[in-house]
Amino acid sequence: MKTIILRTASNYLLPVLLLFSIFILLRGHYLPGGGFVGGLIAAIAFVLHSFANGLKNTKSLLRFHPGFLMPAGLALSFFSGLSPIIFAGDPFMTGLWYHGHVPVLGSVGSALFFDMGVYLVVVGVTLTIIFTISEAP
Repeated sequence: MKTIILRTASNYLLPVLLLFSIFILLRGHYLPGGGFVGGLIAAIAFVLHSFANGLKNTKSLLRFHPGFLMPAGLALSFFSGLSPIIFAGDPFMTGLWYHGHVPVLGSVGSALFFDMGVYLVVVGVTLTIIFTISEAP
């Protein structure tokens, strides 16, 4: 039996936790955090929502199967590691940095795109596993 308090709280907590996960993702450049921890927080937000509102309602929020996030994240991480070879002739996974300052983000480099790929993979794997377990009879 789901309580009205949990349902109401989860509807407010979902966007707050997703915003916090993006903060942790972006913070990971300079301080502890990054794609893995941010991805786990985002997955926890959806799991909390599914506990309170049901798996069907949470899946309707996503609009696609979370498994599609895994190849997108892997591709983003791979191409961020490949970008030094293509653009600078440097070895694989060498950090490339944009020399300008981007408002809100600060310094942008290939590490940010690698972390974003990890974020997508972690969200995709975690939600796929949890949703599959939840659907099992």
